Amino acid sequence: MKDDQYSLLKEKIKSNDYNSVFVLVDENTDKYCLEIFTKKSEIDNYKKIVIKSGEENKNIDTCINIWKELNSQKADRKSLLINLGGGVLTDIGGFVASTYLRGIEFVNVPTTLLGMVDAAHGGKTGIDFLNLKNQIGVFSMPIDVILDSVYLKTLSKEEYLNGYAEIFKHSFLTDSIDLKFDSLIKLDFFNDVDFIINKYSEIKNEIVKIDRHESMIRKVLNLGHTIGHALESYSHISDTLDDLKHGEAIVVGLITELYISNQLNNFPIETVNKLKEISFKYFSKINLTDKDLDGIYDLMIYDKKNTKGTVNYVLLDQSGKPIIDQQVNKSVFIDSFNYYGM
Repeated sequence: MKDDQYSLLKEKIKSNDYNSVFVLVDENTDKYCLEIFTKKSEIDNYKKIVIKSGEENKNIDTCINIWKELNSQKADRKSLLINLGGGVLTDIGGFVASTYLRGIEFVNVPTTLLGMVDAAHGGKTGIDFLNLKNQIGVFSMPIDVILDSVYLKTLSKEEYLNGYAEIFKHSFLTDSIDLKFDSLIKLDFFNDVDFIINKYSEIKNEIVKIDRHESMIRKVLNLGHTIGHALESYSHISDTLDDLKHGEAIVVGLITELYISNQLNNFPIETVNKLKEISFKYFSKINLTDKDLDGIYDLMIYDKKNTKGTVNYVLLDQSGKPIIDQQVNKSVFIDSFNYYGM
């Protein structure tokens, strides 16, 4: 099945008769993943563009450098950009492709678990701006997404597990009993990874098919992200808090927002407790001060789901169904972090 993906990609490249093919990598995927990709895809006539890895490089300066490289190598509207990397790289690559010459086609080949189950899908592309997550971007779908767990072997254990925050989130959004959170945590997070990638990425894809541009139902995919994105952004500007990976921040967002769901909508506290217990097996607890909470709270106003200056959360109701556009006062927000830190 995995090799079939590469054969189909090779055939697609041949049938579309692209004038040029570019592969975007960072220093890590250049070293550890590019050879795997080229051997499997049998793509040899390509031009390589290398960028620096890390959220701190997910900015307009990186885009400018890629645009310059495309321009200098005479990329045109019949060029293809293949994005080989994690969520940061596929976000940047998708945005660059979607805006260069008003749009060239692109393929995402995620090399992290986070990318495979979430970031590489759905057509959200973009960059950070003024230390705020994904403030500049467009909706633009890749022509293909290659899912191959072989790239996960190149990751550290910490980077591998980073993807489970989004998988936890997807488990709270599905109607399938076999994929809900209680079933997910019975799986082996390492040996069952192919099953997990295929099934939990499909949860997102089914939601995106209904609402491509996030006008209504797709908002449920932001569960855990109102607080999580604000925490992640805050970690990049804080003098005392270490920079957090996306998954590290989102798992905090999930725990706190599910606790808020319990307080406001009677979502079962037993499930919140189980999420907290499982999360602390794989993610370190983050110690936050009152000053930190004020900073995080203030950043939530920039969340893209907000309207008319009102912070809109995605919460779960008593039966576990997501409900959008919910408002939460600051005292409940503070209580949720008291619960997290207990």
